[in-house]
Amino acid sequence: MRVLFLNTSETKGGAAIAAKRLMDTLRKDGIDVSMIVRDKATDDPAIIKIGSSGLLNKVRFLGERLGIFIYNGFNRKNLFAVSQANTGVNISRYSEVKCADIIHLHWINQGFLSLRDIHRLIAMGKPIVWTMHDMWPCTGICHHARDCVSFTSQCGTCFFLQSKKADDLSTAVFKKKQQWIFSNENITMVGCSNWLAGKAKTSALTKKHRVISIPNPIDTQQFRPSSDKKGCCRRLGLPEQRQLILFGAANVTDKRKGIYYLIDAINQLLTVEPRLAEKMGIVVFGEAKAEFVSLVKIPVYPLGYVSDITQIVTLYNAIDVFVTSSLEENLPNTIMEAMACGVPCVGFQVGGIPEMIDHKENGYVAAYKDAADLATGIDWVLNKA
Repeated sequence: MRVLFLNTSETKGGAAIAAKRLMDTLRKDGIDVSMIVRDKATDDPAIIKIGSSGLLNKVRFLGERLGIFIYNGFNRKNLFAVSQANTGVNISRYSEVKCADIIHLHWINQGFLSLRDIHRLIAMGKPIVWTMHDMWPCTGICHHARDCVSFTSQCGTCFFLQSKKADDLSTAVFKKKQQWIFSNENITMVGCSNWLAGKAKTSALTKKHRVISIPNPIDTQQFRPSSDKKGCCRRLGLPEQRQLILFGAANVTDKRKGIYYLIDAINQLLTVEPRLAEKMGIVVFGEAKAEFVSLVKIPVYPLGYVSDITQIVTLYNAIDVFVTSSLEENLPNTIMEAMACGVPCVGFQVGGIPEMIDHKENGYVAAYKDAADLATGIDWVLNKA
């Protein structure tokens, strides 16, 4: 059996990491799996990069973003919270596509595949599996609908577009998805979390299709606990005596990552017990801007972007608690990685996080957007559990 994965990137982003891990798992079981991507980063021969022109890929990406930018009155707000999939590459002519027995879509936005390109794949008559790494497949244009439930009937008056029209860009894309993609019954939708599968089961686009939940895999021979915490700290240049909180994101100050709730939580802890400032520290992977460092009243240890697996495992084994204050999440790879390394986690009750953390057993699930409860969770893990 030949399975073909489709994902915008080979390595960048949570969806790429999850897709690659699933691909490697299937290959170990002897299944012939390859993946077509727009952005290739390794020399793995099973990863096929579409096209040869980086310029054309940039044009497609900008074309997709430009349409949203113009529609939104040249306002950059929420520019990356939505996708319209109006540009992409027709990959139905590729030999890997023609030879595949199953086509497995993952995250295909930002100019990789358009709705018409997906329609062409469906028209080939092959079984289609679509793993959802966010809500976009079952909404009009948004990647996370937040409190909006319009996708259960038909999108319109989209708050991401600051639209007051019942029939707007979200409606147009919703109708195209309905007509070009989900009128076909040969699609199985997979939610990485029960939460996301539940959303798909209520969407007017996907509720008539088979929807199942399959969590992402992780290699527990690679991500595992170490008994040498101090050695891990030394290798990364981190203090051995402090209680270390880990937080990370590609852009740490992205408001969706809820960093200001974490800052507030830490400052609340210090207000109650000022001496904790001498005990705690926060380790940050990703882009830690000066704005963030200046607002935190405990030492910050920025590590920048960390991509080497050995270094990532060392990092998890050097810290005491992993905190995600994200306001939008599906099934975070970071929580899975931390737990596989024996690290308790603290996060908000959102998305698939409560499916991963057993409250007050291997971490703490804080009330959504409640900095005080997030502080309670951090304190519980570090000082009371």
